[in-house]
Amino acid sequence: MTESKLLQLDRSQRNRPTQVRLKIRIPKNYHQEPVIYKLASYYNLEINLFAAILGKSGQEDGWFDLLLKGNSQQIDSALIYLLSFRTRYRNLVRTRY
Repeated sequence: MTESKLLQLDRSQRNRPTQVRLKIRIPKNYHQEPVIYKLASYYNLEINLFAAILGKSGQEDGWFDLLLKGNSQQIDSALIYLLSFRTRYRNLVRTRY
């Protein structure tokens, strides 16, 4: 599968306002990584958190249900960042707003 199909990258209009709803899994060895903070500050995204599941002992993977808002380029960069440390995501839905 090509990178663009895996990530569902948007090559049409890079500055088009976009939002993506996704569920991500953060592996337990990345619990100390400020993932949500980096999505907001490094990629200049607005983030709405719908749900989160974290093991209280930190021995399990964590799950987040997020809505990311930004332009297409910011969203694509953030998705690439998430994959860079083996984060898995599902239910990716991209819409314009």
